[in-house]
Amino acid sequence: MWRGVWHTHAKIKMVNRNKLLPDKGLDHKLRVYSDITQLIASPENPTPLVRLNRINPNKDFQIYLKLERYNPFGSIKDRIVYEMLKALEIGDKTVVEPSSGNTGIALACVANALGIPIEIVVPERIPDEKKVMLKFLGAKVMEADDALCPLFPTEGARGLVNGLIKSPATKDSYISPNQYENELNVEAHYQTTGPEIWRQTQGKINYFFAGYGTCGTITGVGRYLKEQNPEIKIIGVEPSSPNHKLPGMKRITGLDEEFIPKILDTSVVDDRVEVTDEDAYRTAIELARKDGIPVGPTTGAILHVALHYAKSNRGLAVVISPDDAFKYASFYQDILETETKEIEERKYERT
Repeated sequence: MWRGVWHTHAKIKMVNRNKLLPDKGLDHKLRVYSDITQLIASPENPTPLVRLNRINPNKDFQIYLKLERYNPFGSIKDRIVYEMLKALEIGDKTVVEPSSGNTGIALACVANALGIPIEIVVPERIPDEKKVMLKFLGAKVMEADDALCPLFPTEGARGLVNGLIKSPATKDSYISPNQYENELNVEAHYQTTGPEIWRQTQGKINYFFAGYGTCGTITGVGRYLKEQNPEIKIIGVEPSSPNHKLPGMKRITGLDEEFIPKILDTSVVDDRVEVTDEDAYRTAIELARKDGIPVGPTTGAILHVALHYAKSNRGLAVVISPDDAFKYASFYQDILETETKEIEERKYERT
């Protein structure tokens, strides 16, 4: 079996990011960098906030999207992977991580830039576009026969990685950043995403909406914003069913505490709302057609909840948009084909 691109390497010595990425020394206006990792968002080089105009009719509840697609590898996960890799004692080991795609893509890109071998374990149900990108980047891709939202950490992609790093036969060959339990996942958002939002809204933010996944974003951003203003409402969004089609999201409701991501700080979350696949995909498509912003279905899910809040609230809201639509074209195709059939049926009924 073809195993992808392998990097020959001596013992890896990670570069201190404070030296590699000294923000005060970078000219983000000129935008000339010594390597690709310096494009990862920071308070001095934030991802954009874009106001939604046509999809949101309530002008007293302004909604801004935080477009994480503008990170160099295309998603919010770019923020966490460098920090997690930097902290690992990699030596001669191969980095392995379970991912629904975005973390894997970011890890592969950063690993390539640093000369680190990488293997990614994915649920077989993620979009083919993500699998192609991972293979394009030279990562060895292993597919696990599981749902996007397995109940137990011992199942599916996470279970396969746990086996590799704990088995006596392979534990000396593999190391994992473990994004579900790694506090650096939270810290990256506490140090960057949260301060960016606070600064970009000039401290006027009233609501922050994010999805449940590894829970690093909602915990890190929520913690930072609550420290600035405890009155800010943090709203978490989850799929309405464990058997969902929203890669990167996790249903928390109904899980025993031992199965909830350990980095989740529920004390910073004010409300938890569930969303169906259909509402998520329909909202994402509506956003593209009304405001011209192509986003992934997870953004559609989070935005759907924000638009519901807009019906009865006032203030300024920020919706995290983890990535764009292009890695989900095959998933959107099913919805669009159904839409076409419905249009044809309505035409037929009128004749």
